[in-house]
Amino acid sequence: MAELVIVLGPTAVGKTDYSIDLALGYGSPVISCDSRQIYREMKIGTAPPSDEQLARVKHYFIGTRSVTDPPYTAGRYELDALALLEELFREHDTLVMAGGSGLYIDALCDGLDDFPDVDPSIRAGLMERLEKEGLEALRFELRRLDPATFESIDTANRQRVVRALEVCIGTGRPFSSFKTSAGKTRPFTIRKIGLTRPRQELYDRINRRVDLMMEAGLEAEARSLLKYRDLPALNTVGYRELFGYFDGKYPLEEAVRLIKRNTRHYAKKQLTYWGRDDSIEWITL
Repeated sequence: MAELVIVLGPTAVGKTDYSIDLALGYGSPVISCDSRQIYREMKIGTAPPSDEQLARVKHYFIGTRSVTDPPYTAGRYELDALALLEELFREHDTLVMAGGSGLYIDALCDGLDDFPDVDPSIRAGLMERLEKEGLEALRFELRRLDPATFESIDTANRQRVVRALEVCIGTGRPFSSFKTSAGKTRPFTIRKIGLTRPRQELYDRINRRVDLMMEAGLEAEARSLLKYRDLPALNTVGYRELFGYFDGKYPLEEAVRLIKRNTRHYAKKQLTYWGRDDSIEWITL
């Protein structure tokens, strides 16, 4: 049977190089599974494969959408990726996928759970609270109502915090309790390879990569996207901290420090998220 090999792991661990080497061995392209590298305007801050890397192996879902397009969801990715895999498996026995977006990987592997519809007034109320009380108040409530979700999602992402809370409040059940799907059957086998490194080494790589992004022009890239700051794609580490700097909330040095800190936090969240998946074969680089 055809096999899909998924290379996953925390940000900055080295998924791009590893997946390219793996793909070259299989004669496969690389299918990206990253919810931000898909946007062409975010070329520096999302650390997509370089032009040289893209020349070595054909990649899919890199820079194929604009931040101004309608929001791209994990459900849409599931459909698009499955259609692409069906086409590619006609010529390949093994395909390589790489990415750090846990929800996209889950959607592709298992399908998405059926979350209940919630009274729109609940979301409206939460959005009002967000404006008046700030995100920290909503994070505190999510931690109280659903600690499992609090530990597994990016709690700096306002949309995800509000979505989880509206389900908790609207149903009286934790958001995490709905993630019980046994998974959909796929017409191919799936092998997951998880990459990791010693924590301090990973953190050093994150800090260095942020410095390189700033040298490559991340500040100018973020400034060019300032007018789109309210779009979902721009609620991303690296951009939202620079938007705060543009607003005069803190100096540039503090924005860079926050990017490094928040990226480290995100990496920790990614590892926590995948820590519950016993099917992953972990490799320490």
